Amino acid sequence: MPQAPLDRPIAPPVGSPFDWIDSEARRRADAGLVRTLRPRPAVPDLLDLASNDYLGLTHHPDITAAAADAARRWGAGATGSRLVTGTTELHTELERELAAFCGFEAALVFSSGYAANLAALTALSARGSLIVSDAGNHASIVDGCRLSRAETAVVPHADPDAVDKTLGAHPGRQALAVTDSVFSVDGDAAPLAGLAAACRAHGAALVVDDAHGLGVLGRGGRGAPHAAGLAGDPDVVATLTLSKSLGSQGGAVLGPARVIDHLVNAARTFIFDTGLAPAAAGAALASLRLLRGEPALAGRARAVAATLHERLTGAGLSAVRPDAAVVSVRAPSPEQAVRWAADCRAGGLAVGCFRPPSVPDGISRLRLTARADLSERQVDEAVATILRTAPVPVSRSAPGSRPAAER
Repeated sequence: MPQAPLDRPIAPPVGSPFDWIDSEARRRADAGLVRTLRPRPAVPDLLDLASNDYLGLTHHPDITAAAADAARRWGAGATGSRLVTGTTELHTELERELAAFCGFEAALVFSSGYAANLAALTALSARGSLIVSDAGNHASIVDGCRLSRAETAVVPHADPDAVDKTLGAHPGRQALAVTDSVFSVDGDAAPLAGLAAACRAHGAALVVDDAHGLGVLGRGGRGAPHAAGLAGDPDVVATLTLSKSLGSQGGAVLGPARVIDHLVNAARTFIFDTGLAPAAAGAALASLRLLRGEPALAGRARAVAATLHERLTGAGLSAVRPDAAVVSVRAPSPEQAVRWAADCRAGGLAVGCFRPPSVPDGISRLRLTARADLSERQVDEAVATILRTAPVPVSRSAPGSRPAAER
C-alpha cells in the first residue's frame, strides 16, 4: 500500500484517549463523591479536629526550629536514594532513637508511612506465601498486599479466631498477618495479644501498622505494640508514620535487626525512592525527644478523646468509644454527613467526613481528632458546634458541660 505524502496532514484520532475520564467525573458527580482540594492558610482560621496532629506538635516552636536547623545544615533535600546519598547522620540518629523509644531492635526510615507499609509487605512475603489481612485495614496495607504477589486472605475485622482459622487452613506456608493497631475510621484498637497468639500457633509473623498508636498508646506514647507487650519480639514488625503524633513527615519500619537489613536489600520503596528530606527527619527527631520528655502528652490526647465521646453520646449522638485519639460519630446518610461537616466548617470547626466508598461498612460518619493541646474551652466550642449543626435531634446539655462562669 503506497505511503501517504509526507506533507499530507494526518487525521486526528476520533475523540481523545482520555474521554473516559469525563464519564468517570460525571459518575462521581452524580454519586456526590467528588473530592476537592482546600488549601489551608499558614495560620489556622478553624478549630482543628480534622488533622492527625494528635499531640499538636506541627507548629510547636521547638519542632519547627529543628526542621529549619536541619535544612540549613543538611540541605533542602536528601539529594538521592538512601543507598546513594540520601542517608545523613540525622537519618541514622532518628532510626536509633525510634527503635529505642518504641522498644524494637532496629528501625528504617522511609519517605512516607505509605512507602513503609508497601516495603514491609512486599519484602516480607513472596509469590506462594500467605498474607492474612483485617477487613478494616488502611489502603496502604491493601495496596501492599496486592503488590506482594502473595495470596491474600481478608478476614473479619478484629477477629483473632478468624486469623487462627485461616492460618490453620494453610499449614507449612510462609505467612504473616497484618493489621492496623488503631483503625483510622472508627478509632478502635486491634486485639494485638490475640492476633500474636494466633500467629505464633502457626509460625506466622505479625505486622502492625502503628500509624495511629505511636504517641497516643503505650507508656509515654511508645505505641500499641509496646502497650501489648510485643515490642522487640522476634516475630513482630511495626510500621508507623512520622506525620501524625510526631507532626512531621515520613514513615518507618521497626523490627528485628535481620528484618531491617533485609528491607535495606529488598524493599523497592526504600532502594529506589529518594530519602526523607532532612528537615522532616530533624522535626521528627525533635518531636520524639519532646515526647520522651513529656510523657503525659499521650494520656492527654486520650483524655480529650474520651471527653468528646462522653459529651457527644450523652447528648444523643451515636459514636464509637475511642481506644486512642480518633472519635467516630455516625451520620444518618452520606449526604447528611457532608452537610454536617460543611456546617461545622461554617461554624469555625474543621472535622473529617468519611462516607462510602471510603468506608467498607457503608456507614457515614464524622471523624474527630482529639489533640493533646486542645484547651477545655476549645473542647467546649467543638462540642457545641457539633451539637448545633447535628442533623438529628440532640440534647443541648451534654454530660460534663460546665456553665460559662466555670470555664
